[in-house]
Amino acid sequence: MYVCICNAIKETDLRTAARCCRGDAHALYAALGRKAQCGQCIEEAEDIIADEVSALDAPLSAAA
Repeated sequence: MYVCICNAIKETDLRTAARCCRGDAHALYAALGRKAQCGQCIEEAEDIIADEVSALDAPLSAAA
C-alpha cells in the first residue's frame, strides 16, 4: 500500500527505513531521497514509524 502518493513511498519502504534509520517521517523521507509534498501522509507515516520502533524496542524491554 502506498503511504505517500506524491513520492510513491510504499508502507514496506517506510518500515524498512524505520528499521535502518531513526527519526520522524521527514527524516525518513529524506533518507529515502524524498521530501513530503502535500503533507497528508505524515500522520500515517508517523504511526507506521512508531509501530516499527516499538517492534525494535520490544526485545530490549523483555530482556530487562
